[in-house]
Formats: sequence, structure tokens, C-alpha cells
Amino acid sequence: MSDRVLVIVPTYNEAENLGQILERLQASVPEAHALVVDDGSPDGTGDLAEAVAARDERVHVLRRTAKNGLGAAYIAGFRWARERGYDVVVEMDADGSHAPEQLPRLLAALGDADLVLGSRYVPGGEVTDWPAHRLLLSRAGNRYTRWALRLPLNDATGGYRAARAALIDRLPFDDVASQGYCFQVDWAWRAVRAGARVAEVPITFTERTFGRSKMSGSIVGEALVRVTVWGVRDRLADWLPGRVTRPVPARVR
Repeated sequence: MSDRVLVIVPTYNEAENLGQILERLQASVPEAHALVVDDGSPDGTGDLAEAVAARDERVHVLRRTAKNGLGAAYIAGFRWARERGYDVVVEMDADGSHAPEQLPRLLAALGDADLVLGSRYVPGGEVTDWPAHRLLLSRAGNRYTRWALRLPLNDATGGYRAARAALIDRLPFDDVASQGYCFQVDWAWRAVRAGARVAEVPITFTERTFGRSKMSGSIVGEALVRVTVWGVRDRLADWLPGRVTRPVPARVR
């Protein structure tokens, strides 16, 4: 791929993981650049990122003063990417759950797609090292999201994805209020409603080795409430005068 690729890596207390992830990314996709968006990590993650950036021009750092949520971090990264003319933006966690070695598969699928989701729940995808209750919660959440939003995606909550910058420009991110992992559902749904070409490719998701998961009950609760509200509003809109058909659906493969 000749496009300029930027991998956005949001961080908060990921000093134990970040260096290894950046090394693996550079080995897997040497031409890609990385943007570490650090939300004022007290463990020195931001300083570590700055040190790596000082010796590698492919690594950049965007430091923020407070922990303002995953959605805000990615939106800041999207803006940074577009201001500097990157053609493709990638979302990747810093904790090792998203294997950089699988990124070439996502980038290859952009050949005829606007958005590529790394999916745990399509044939060939899997989750390792999760307890049964967490896997059940994730699967149930995705099935509920698919039903509530009439969303033709198997893994709308996943955070490993690649998008063409032209799609980012088309979507109204300025009014996105979702935080946590609900942000991933929010903007995947926006892409579908905008008629984007969406592809899902299988990935293997691995639980983090170091540090603590950022998943919490409040994040799950936010996602449940927001998805329910969006779904109800979407169905009610079908009955509004003048609305003949739903928005053109994404082409999913």
C-alpha cells in the first residue's frame, strides 16, 4: 500500500506495554507511522513515548493533560492525522490485545473498503485468555447492538480497525459524545448510515499481559443505554412523515 498510514495508539498507564507494541508495529508495517495519544498517564507513559519519538521519526506523541476518554483521544488523533495529510488511520490498543502482526490483513482489505473492522466474531476470528463471563458479555453485547441498531456487523464494539481518511472527513465527529467502547459502536454506525463500504476481517484478540483492563461497569452501562436510545430513535424515525426509506446501508463483506 502506497498510502500514508498513521496508527493511533491511545494510552493511559501503559508504560509496561507501549515500547514492545511500537517495536512490533514497526517490524510488521515498517512504513507506518504511530501517534501515541497519552492522557496524562501518571506512570510515565508519555515520557516513554517522547523518548521513542526522539530516536524514531515514525513515532509521534500527542500529550493531553487529563483522562478524557477513549472517544476524545481518537477524535484528537483523527484531527492530527488529517492536518498532516495521512491517507489511512488505524485504531490500535496499546496493551497488546491487538496484534500488530495482523495489521497487514486490515490494510489489504482497504483495497475495496472504506472501513475495515478487525473482527473477533467472524469465521477465523477468536478471543484467547478471556474468562467465560467476559466472552459471553461481549458476544451478547454485539448481538444486542446488531439487533437494536439494525447494524450488519458482527463485531461493532471492537477497537482494531482501519479507515480511509476520506471517510473520516465525511463523518460528523464534532457531535460525538460517546466515551469508552461505546465510541466504537457510535462511529461504526455512522459509517454504515453514510453508505460506507465496510469489511470485517478475522483477528485473534489476546488479553493484556501487563496492567489492568480499562473495562468497567460504567463503560458497559453507557454502551447499553446509548445503544438502546439510538435504536428506539431510529425505529421511531421510520414513522416520521417524509421518511420513505432508511439510509443506504453499508456494503459489508
